[in-house]
Amino acid sequence: MSMGFLVEDVAPPIVWRGLMVMSAIEKLLRQVDWGLLDYLVIDMPPGTGDDQLSITQNVPIAGAVIVSTPQDIALLDARRGAEMFRKVNVPVLGIVQNMSVFQCPKCNHQTHIFESDGARSLVDTLGVQLLGDIPLHLNIREMSDSGQPLVSSPVSPEAEAYRKVATAVVQHLEELSN
Repeated sequence: MSMGFLVEDVAPPIVWRGLMVMSAIEKLLRQVDWGLLDYLVIDMPPGTGDDQLSITQNVPIAGAVIVSTPQDIALLDARRGAEMFRKVNVPVLGIVQNMSVFQCPKCNHQTHIFESDGARSLVDTLGVQLLGDIPLHLNIREMSDSGQPLVSSPVSPEAEAYRKVATAVVQHLEELSN
């Protein structure tokens, strides 16, 4: 389910305040027939605003995964997000370093566009685990734009990066439940 399904393709930006955000979240969580789930993943924008606080106050959350590019400015937001979740007693399962490296499709040269190990220093500071690195790759963008899960093309390093993150998240959730 996505907010994108609830608005027109060429709609003005969605500008909602706290009560409207919570109403939409309530509808998505309670009025969608999710069926029998092992996990429900809620992808939220970075930050410590109404979206994040409304969810933590109204839904039992097993854990939060912080996703950040490795550059300093993004890591500041990631740290604030992690600290907010801790403050409201939501365990931080770890950090995912997104767009960690770009590999040229022609020559295979790797370039760290956003820094190389920024998230690694944040995991040390926060005392959490690095759950994985997701590369900046054309295949990820193309599959996302077409609405296809990247792991539907299972024989690729990009798909393997996502599987590694998912496995680490599930492992941490199982550890928390024991």
